[in-house]
Amino acid sequence: MQPYKNSGNLSWISAFEIGEDYIKIQFIDGFVCLYTNNNAGSKHIEKMKELAVAGRGLYNYINRHFKETYMKKPGTPPTPKE
Repeated sequence: MQPYKNSGNLSWISAFEIGEDYIKIQFIDGFVCLYTNNNAGSKHIEKMKELAVAGRGLYNYINRHFKETYMKKPGTPPTPKE
């Protein structure tokens, strides 16, 4: 995983890993969530990849579209809010 730049200094994200059809995100408390095209949708995955590389806005995006995901126990697939 590579460190998340966190340009705004307010993120709860510490690192991420990008694959062809997924993004794995590690939060500062150590929780790791795997978002895939299958469980989150390709539109969301591509946007999260873009934000992760930019180092800004990823936590807000996740909070807006997948708020309950971070509150669930590890292994629970994300549920996008449209």
